[in-house]
Parts: sequence; C-alpha cells; structure tokens
Amino acid sequence: MSRRERLTTYAVVVPFAIFLAFPFYFALVTMFKTNLDLANVENSPYVYNDADGNFHWDFWNYATTEHVRFLFEDTNYPTWILNTVLVAAAVVVITLAVALPAGYALARLAGGWGQSAGVAIFLVYLVPPTLLFLPLSRLITQLDLKDSLWALVLVYPSFTIPFATWLLMGFFKTIPQELEEAALVDGCSRLSALVRIVFPVSLPGILTVVIFAFSLCVNEFIYAFTFISSSEQRTISAGVPNDLIRGDVFFWQSLMAATLIPAIPLALLYNAFLDRFIKGFTGGAFR
Repeated sequence: MSRRERLTTYAVVVPFAIFLAFPFYFALVTMFKTNLDLANVENSPYVYNDADGNFHWDFWNYATTEHVRFLFEDTNYPTWILNTVLVAAAVVVITLAVALPAGYALARLAGGWGQSAGVAIFLVYLVPPTLLFLPLSRLITQLDLKDSLWALVLVYPSFTIPFATWLLMGFFKTIPQELEEAALVDGCSRLSALVRIVFPVSLPGILTVVIFAFSLCVNEFIYAFTFISSSEQRTISAGVPNDLIRGDVFFWQSLMAATLIPAIPLALLYNAFLDRFIKGFTGGAFR
C-alpha cells in the first residue's frame, strides 16, 4: 500500500472510528460523574468539573464510583446479568442443536428446493416481534411459563434459529463436497464425516452464529418486557429501563454504567473473533 493510499485510508477510518467510539466515551465519563457535576448545565459533559465549574481530566480527584456501587449493591443488576447469561447460553445451545443439522440438510441433502427453503426460513427471521408477541404470549400463558426465564428460552429460538440456519446453509455450501466423499470412502458414516470434517472447517460460521445469537438475546426487549414482570427474573434489556428509571427522575450515572458494562465484553468478543465473524457472514456470498 502506497503512502497516499494509507493516508486516504486513515482519513476515512479515523473520523469514522472516533464517531463510533464517542458514545462509549460519553457513557464512561458520565457514569463516574458526581451529582453536582452532572446537574450543573454550565459544566462540560465530556470531562470532570469541580464545584467552581473548572474542568479537569483527573479521574481520581473529581470522579466518584458511588453510582456503580449503587448499581451492584442496591439493585438487582447482578441478577439481571446472570439471568441474561443463562438465557443467552441456553438459547445458543438450542440454536446450534437445531440450526447445524438443518443448515447442513438444506445445503447438502435437500436438492433443488433447498435454496428456496432457506430463503423462506430466513423470511421468518424478518417478521417483527411486535406481530409475534401476542400469539406467543398466549402460548406462554397456556404453558404456565409467565414470569419465568424458561419463557425467554422457549421464545428466543424463534428468531435465532431461522437466521442461524440460513447463515450456516450458505457457509456449508462453500465447503467442497469432495472432503465428505473422501471421508465416506475412508469408512466414516455421514454423521462421523459431519462431526470430524464439516464442523471443524465450519468453525467461522459456527462462531458467527454463537456471537450473533448471544447478542440478539442480550439486546432483545419486547419479549423480555412482555413475559417477565418481577424484577428478580428480568434480563438486562428489560431490567434497566424498568427499575433504574424511577418516575420522572433519570439517574444517568447508573443508567450509563448499566448499559456500558455489558457492552464492553460484547465489543471485546466481536473484536477477538472479527476475522472469523466476517468470514462467517461472507462465506456463502460468492457461491
């Protein structure tokens, strides 16, 4: 890459990166602000200010951790985090258990109608949750799962499985079928060839499904808000707006902390597997 191309790349990427990182910076600064600093509209919201309105970059002398402590000590926030992780982990396992064989079957064994079936399955993912939560709420009531995390474990695969199946179907199509045929000639059954050959090669696609399904479960709000009513059973997406906003008072420091804390591990997870994530999304693009 020439120097001119490198400068052009930085000229495009750096402003874009700053623009995307700014909300995280703003949330990070706000979550440690004192009430006096935050309430004074004349103070700069992007740095810390003293009682006289002079801004400082010194975190240790002009910031406070009381709002983060309040979040973990005086609210159900730790329980919401645990509930979110448990629900997301269970949904990821269910999604993989269904989407892996379904995606493989549509890619290898379905014949000419496999592509059409894959598109039809993906269209199910595009149905808005606002249209589905009414019939699903009746189902949850009949199964006596109201106000239970099992309701979310049952409902969330309705939108994670269609997307995962469509994504894996496209990825399986990029794997040369000769690899499986060679394994079958060597004495492997189709199931053994699937486990020993196809799945290891499909790891980028599988990781993409895991990350995306987990993110969907963390961010989902409508079902979590509709099916869960008690604070102890809520996930982060429903617990933060329901319990941390009291009346017309917004405790911005705690709200910023509550949204930033789960965002950091998700951002690190995406960054750690970025190459595999992109490969998983684009694996079937040129088939």
